[in-house]
Amino acid sequence: MAVKWGILSTADINKKLLAGAAESHDVDVVAVGSRDLARAEAFAQQWGIERAYGSYDELLADPGVEAVYIPLPNTMHSEWSIKAVEAGKHVLCEKPFSKHIGDVEKAFDAAEATGKHLSEAFMYRHHPQTARLAKLVADGAIGDLRVIRTAFSYSLYDADNIRLRTDVEGGSLMDVGCYCVSGARLLGGEPESVVGAAHIGSSGTDWVFTGLMRFPNDVVALFDCGTSLGNRDELEAIGTEGSLFLDDPWHCNTPVIELRKGDTVERIEAEAANPYRLELEDLNAAIRGEKAPLLGREDAVGQVRAIDALFRSSEQGAVVTLS
Repeated sequence: MAVKWGILSTADINKKLLAGAAESHDVDVVAVGSRDLARAEAFAQQWGIERAYGSYDELLADPGVEAVYIPLPNTMHSEWSIKAVEAGKHVLCEKPFSKHIGDVEKAFDAAEATGKHLSEAFMYRHHPQTARLAKLVADGAIGDLRVIRTAFSYSLYDADNIRLRTDVEGGSLMDVGCYCVSGARLLGGEPESVVGAAHIGSSGTDWVFTGLMRFPNDVVALFDCGTSLGNRDELEAIGTEGSLFLDDPWHCNTPVIELRKGDTVERIEAEAANPYRLELEDLNAAIRGEKAPLLGREDAVGQVRAIDALFRSSEQGAVVTLS
């Protein structure tokens, strides 16, 4: 039987999630909530959703909703994740969960206390391309891993856009750089030290953020991200015997890994799949007791610790060591 889902807000990202949900027989989106009832009703009509609510609390009180997706602004993630699990709902919370370690810890404490699942929505982590990359690195396809290079950027100059607003903790590291941090952690583990540097734009948010992270076993990750750069998204894992290059690591629209050794390039094609569908189905399986979520407390805490350290390094102009 399909898990019945609700969505808190009518954010644009919902379109991608709903497209993934439509591909799955295991996902049934039955409710949407907004602070504006008319907006919720219009959204529900557009997407064929049964019930619309004029507040998030009303949706959480719906006994017919088993799980909720939270695509609210960054500063609201922890608060509403806690309210949702305390209302008896499982939660898929849009990335980045938070830039504050304490907020993430509190949310997962609440989930554990209520016996509900809570997962951060890094959809790319669920894609076959990502799993294949991690296995190739672990199996020694490029020898010993030494460098991880990632990038994610685009151009945005609308100061009213939520991604450029300081009051909701926007900026390039939180919006797209979090993917670079996540991808590096997937392959390298947890960083031992970081160095971050930011260019702050007129909106007050970081328009460009660059970072260096040192991992165990002499692995170094380099990344750059931006809201004021050209469209770029790539990942390269570089080892002592070659490299693995992904031209589309985050959206996974074209799932191909290039294994580069000397003058040869081998194209390794991964299965095409909607990562939004996969992340929903992953939490569904956890709800049914079939498996633990792919991304739980350990990954979310590791992610926020790295982001917190990068922000502190950029502000202090110094290396930050993670204990």
